[in-house]
Amino acid sequence: MTYRIGAKGSFSKTIAECDVYGFAGITGDLNPLHINEEEAKNMLFGRRIVHGMLTASFLSTVIASYMPGPGTVYMEQNSRFLKPVFLGDTITAQVEIAELLEKGRARLKTTVVNQDGAVVVDGTALVKLPERKE
Repeated sequence: MTYRIGAKGSFSKTIAECDVYGFAGITGDLNPLHINEEEAKNMLFGRRIVHGMLTASFLSTVIASYMPGPGTVYMEQNSRFLKPVFLGDTITAQVEIAELLEKGRARLKTTVVNQDGAVVVDGTALVKLPERKE
């Protein structure tokens, strides 16, 4: 497959209670801000928020499954968490090839937006593009 600058991929998901509890269980991140509605009411956002790393993890979904796609090796991710994501929000992880580098690598622009189009996570990723044996 030939890759080009500007090629894009995306993945959307509505974040459910089971997603947050599953992520908390897998990672051990049991911060009440994510899993305890009563305690979260008295914290910064006044209600529970989705783990930032859960939100950002959907970038991996795009990279592995859509753009660049299967066989891509994720090498580096730099992210900024700009706004909270709440349970019930629909987020869209977006990836765009920003630069094609030597040795079959690419720099990607990575963004996650919510259902209102607000950017909640932005950053860049470095990947090794899939190699296809002929």
